[in-house]
Amino acid sequence: MNHANFFPGFKLEEIVVRDGSLRVRHGGSGPPLLLLHGNPQTHAMWHAVAPTLTQRYQVICPDLRGYGGSMKPPATADHAPYAKKAMARDMAELMTHFGHDTFFVGAHDRGARVAHRLALDFPTRVRKLAVMDIIPTLAHFERADMAFGLGYYHWFWFAQPHPFPENVISAAPDAWFRAHTSREPKPPDFFAPDAMADYQRAIHNPDMIRGMCEDYRAATTIDLDHDRASRAAGQRVTCPLLVLWGAQAKIQAWYDARSIWSDYASGPITAASVPSGHYLAEECPNEVLTHFHNFFV
Repeated sequence: MNHANFFPGFKLEEIVVRDGSLRVRHGGSGPPLLLLHGNPQTHAMWHAVAPTLTQRYQVICPDLRGYGGSMKPPATADHAPYAKKAMARDMAELMTHFGHDTFFVGAHDRGARVAHRLALDFPTRVRKLAVMDIIPTLAHFERADMAFGLGYYHWFWFAQPHPFPENVISAAPDAWFRAHTSREPKPPDFFAPDAMADYQRAIHNPDMIRGMCEDYRAATTIDLDHDRASRAAGQRVTCPLLVLWGAQAKIQAWYDARSIWSDYASGPITAASVPSGHYLAEECPNEVLTHFHNFFV
């Protein structure tokens, strides 16, 4: 994509880390800021905020393993290649590649789950962490009820054994994407054409669908083991934490996000809602920018 208004001034590269390669878009100068995307998207979800952020930060936007143009390990019985520990290690190695011992992290949805683990496993490296529209995975499952099962049905569907969900999704990827991203009150007309083209390219790749499902399978198995072990060991997020959520999304309706995160973090917490559904950075980029500029200082 070479459209002038899509990540102007950024460079797109393949960066090799221990387990494979990551597609990464980066630009700007200043303190390093790592931005991690959600599902079923790619780093393109940051297109409306990343260019402005480059005025203050060196912005690094990778595709997570399993997504977009990054490596897509095969499915395994233990789902270890998609454990958030493995995905977080990718990000630590990526930032080492760019020469950064410490850095800020802003993350949405699945990327925020990776970022949570990154802050636990590499506490001396993450200076500040912003998570958008999530509570911790363990907190979700321990509070699961009928509403959660219906509202987050895809968590359980994607986690079914390989290759059942992959085959169903790959049979009609465009119809699946429209249905999956239209669950919020506001229809998904806020996806910019260039970003949408990137998402569609990804969802037409069966390996990406497999990677996405493995991400969710890991969340129901090995990730919970790691999260419970971290809790038993007293591990918490120690850096300053910004918790954002969409005022029209399920986090707002179902949870006291700030209170829940206080059980998982020992540092200062700033919490606020954004007048959006689930896709904060694409629905309300100016509000997200304001929060990021105020927090990442």
